[in-house]
Amino acid sequence: GKGLGVVVATGQHTEMGQIQALVGQTTVPQTPLSKQLDRAGGQLVLLSSAVCLLVFGLGVVRGYELLEMLKTSIALAVAAVPEGLPTVATITLALGINTMRQKRVLVRRLDAIEALGSVQTICLDKTGTLTANEMSVVEIQTPNSQIELKERQFSASYSQELLQLLKVAVLCNESQVEHHSDGELTIAGSPTEKALIQMAIAAGLDIATLQTLYPLLAINHRADGQNYMATVHQFEYSQKLIAVKGNPLEVLQMCRYQLKDNCPVPLTATAKEAIATANQAMTSNALRVLGTAYAEVDAAAEITLDNLTWLGLIGITNPIREGVTELIADFHRAGIDTVMVTGDQVNTAQAIARQLNLSSESGVLDNLEPSKIKVFARISPANKLEIVRAFQQAGKVVAMTGDGINDAPALKAAEVGIAMGKTGTDVAREVADIILEDDNLETAIAAVSQGRTIYNNIKKALHFLLSTNLSEIMVMVLANLLGIGQPLNAIQLLWLNLVTDIFPGLALGLEAPEPNVLNVPPRPTNAAIIDRADFKRLGFEAGTISLFTLAAYGYALANYGIGDRASTIAFMSLVTGQLLHALSCRSKLPFWQVKLQPNHYLRLALGISLSLQCSCLIVPSFGGLLGVTTISWLDLVVVGISALLPLIINEVTKIVGATK
Repeated sequence: GKGLGVVVATGQHTEMGQIQALVGQTTVPQTPLSKQLDRAGGQLVLLSSAVCLLVFGLGVVRGYELLEMLKTSIALAVAAVPEGLPTVATITLALGINTMRQKRVLVRRLDAIEALGSVQTICLDKTGTLTANEMSVVEIQTPNSQIELKERQFSASYSQELLQLLKVAVLCNESQVEHHSDGELTIAGSPTEKALIQMAIAAGLDIATLQTLYPLLAINHRADGQNYMATVHQFEYSQKLIAVKGNPLEVLQMCRYQLKDNCPVPLTATAKEAIATANQAMTSNALRVLGTAYAEVDAAAEITLDNLTWLGLIGITNPIREGVTELIADFHRAGIDTVMVTGDQVNTAQAIARQLNLSSESGVLDNLEPSKIKVFARISPANKLEIVRAFQQAGKVVAMTGDGINDAPALKAAEVGIAMGKTGTDVAREVADIILEDDNLETAIAAVSQGRTIYNNIKKALHFLLSTNLSEIMVMVLANLLGIGQPLNAIQLLWLNLVTDIFPGLALGLEAPEPNVLNVPPRPTNAAIIDRADFKRLGFEAGTISLFTLAAYGYALANYGIGDRASTIAFMSLVTGQLLHALSCRSKLPFWQVKLQPNHYLRLALGISLSLQCSCLIVPSFGGLLGVTTISWLDLVVVGISALLPLIINEVTKIVGATK
């Protein structure tokens, strides 16, 4: 429409400015993974410092050369910290984002995809997300009749009450109707108002003629706390027509009469109760219901909305999107609570919730128990921020969908804000973490799978890095305690950290999703990325690797004494054992109990690392730099056995953990 306005506020004092201020005040929560990595990093710094002091102290007590012990202890402290982890995490997240891009999901924040994998509650808009947003009128109730629109066309001459209701539905409407030369019509407007225009056209009304006969004079839009819309039109020369549509109960409160047999009659308490009952019956059938009313006043009279004449109810259906019911079931199977947020009446929301197999409880925001409520009805976009904060205060990791300007604060406050790419506003897309380019929510479950896989892969890489680094510490500490010399020098320790950490760690970060990734609940928000059970397990695995490395070193000492050859055998045994251990880190289950997809990156990584390791035996200058010398075929057999046995033992002992 057109109009003149008086500027009463600018900048931050406007509604847009207030929303922008609210967005600015809202902080982006730290993702669970970043919290856990920060905590693990602090613990590893303390551990590396303790290791440095312990090894240095033991060496001094044993009488080893001071400078050599200082270099070794510092190198060991460096090796204790998995420097490759940030690289693994960053590359894994980046490749995950690229994977989602191929599925038309745009990830705007690097760690948002991982955060989606830890989401425990997802708040979903009903209109346009759960429903197809293709509305159509299916039922009309006037004081004298009930009409079910099973066919597209029906007659407006059915009754004067029906004709007046259709006129109000057309006039109290901002849709624009464009007539084409081929006879086709294009209707531009909100889905609800388009459905009303289509209803009037199906009844045979001429929309253009009606709008010409009743030119618009004023409009009062729906707003927070006012769930109705009113328009004022010129009627003949000396009168005005007031047309109202909106929440039936609110419109009903403004009515004193009802149109019956083409004559306004007093609206009694009994009639009001009958209308409220009819409204409840329609909403219970998952219909969006609008009440309609009108008034005719003198042109000079003051416009008020407390003396209207009731016309009837309009029931509008908005079918569930194809595949959404299965999608909700997928979310539930993944342990994610789904919460529907809608502006509809409670009964309508409950009926749709039943169709989607959601809980039918509705919520009052002032007395919110997030663990129980699955449906929020009569919610305005501004309420979404309150909903997000309420769930977060209950300890939930929250994802929120939205597409409007008013959704921006809630999208930013949620751990994962999901905006629609087609129907979303620029403001919503700007603050969102993830954008569904085709507005297809089904890609969100794929993003959850990707997020969980990323977390699992980072955890596998961290498990590998910590267990291999711990095995190096154990070898050095035990050798010092036993007084059998230094199995590894400082350069070898740094080489170990480079060769056995980077390539296999990166490859483990690129593992394909495990078969049951969407059949387990999301991890608790306070769960450590490496918990006590994991520490026990990786401690056992590191102990097994270090034990057989020391056994190979003991063989070398018995045959060659302390020197480069014994150190070379220990070095080769430890490196090979650690590389084979990467195969064990692919799953918590033994390889014969789980069918994993091939990881070609891991094969390549192990091939590169083994080739680099063998090159130090083949290239004399390289071997001299590392303090490595040639060894016999028998020595290589010992190295192979000492590297293979830890893999076998660690795989077999997984059965105990799996049984528990």
